[in-house]
Amino acid sequence: MRRNYKSVLCDDCNNDGYQVFQVDKRNFNKNQIQGEGSRMFFSIIIPLYNRPQEIDELLETLTHQTYPQFEVLVIEDGSKYPAKEIVEGYKDRLDVSYYFKQNEGQGFTRNYAFARAKGDYFIVFDSDCLIPSNYLETVRDFLLKHQLDAYGGPDAAHSSFTPVQKAISYSMTSPFTTGGIRGNKKNLGGQFHPRSFNMGISRKVWEATGGFILTRLGEDIEFSIRIHSMGFKIGLIPGAIVYHKRRTNFKQFYKQLHFFGRARINIYKFFPSQLKLVHFFPSLFTLFLLFTLIVNIFRLPLAILCNFFLAVYILLLFFHSWSQNKSAKVAFLSIIAAFVQLTAYGLGFMQDFAKRIILKEK
Repeated sequence: MRRNYKSVLCDDCNNDGYQVFQVDKRNFNKNQIQGEGSRMFFSIIIPLYNRPQEIDELLETLTHQTYPQFEVLVIEDGSKYPAKEIVEGYKDRLDVSYYFKQNEGQGFTRNYAFARAKGDYFIVFDSDCLIPSNYLETVRDFLLKHQLDAYGGPDAAHSSFTPVQKAISYSMTSPFTTGGIRGNKKNLGGQFHPRSFNMGISRKVWEATGGFILTRLGEDIEFSIRIHSMGFKIGLIPGAIVYHKRRTNFKQFYKQLHFFGRARINIYKFFPSQLKLVHFFPSLFTLFLLFTLIVNIFRLPLAILCNFFLAVYILLLFFHSWSQNKSAKVAFLSIIAAFVQLTAYGLGFMQDFAKRIILKEK
């Protein structure tokens, strides 16, 4: 049945300009589910902006969780196409609250949810994620064993993803692109920093840090670095996988990765020591492509060597993706996705490196 996504008029906003909808508060016994270890209570936090279809799919996956002790907070960040009707459609299957607030960006929207969450542990998802049924059970078991104050988890491609989405997922997790460093214990970029599409923090981390101090442009990396600096224990939970759809076409993907490149310079302004050699790789790759193009145009001797290295890299991407995805089409698209990822990030990085570091612009 097709859902009708109509605008919600803010006739009953509170004094802060926020519209609040409380949906299906179940009669959970908080004394039983909070502070008793194995019955840990989670608060799942989902910022949302103009993506009603995505929240529908995400909430559907949450109805299948094998660990039932959780609430869901959906925070609509000033959307033109609110998802109130969709969220209310889950009130008989989830303990879910829906909030509509003025637009501030995803970082401050998560803070808004932290202040209202009831859980022992807060879990943040992007709205374009699908959550495996054993996710919360896996996280609970790992936290009880390792006592992490904050964690991050990897992402993967779901079988329902389009070939382009699978290719984008490959490029963002491949060992042959810089995207592959993010979900790895041996993080080539330094400390492991959970990312906000799949991260969790304990209540004491929220109370100690006050949450995000940036609302966008690398806000999750800044937050993770600050958690580290305060002495909290952070780790990767390898089994806490989400299926992250990211962008549905290469144009959107380019814009997102260009933004990520700029965000890395924003993080540098706060934490200069966190700028690692690996963060320059996409820019170096982009310059290599430009150099290869020039030497081919002018038929210089170096063209043969550049073409050889480029061909080897393309073949590595193709055959590795083929082995992972079992599809020649996805493997071919993975080459495009990897080039889009590296050049977009590299150009964004170089743009803000020049503006904010060399030219000292704000």
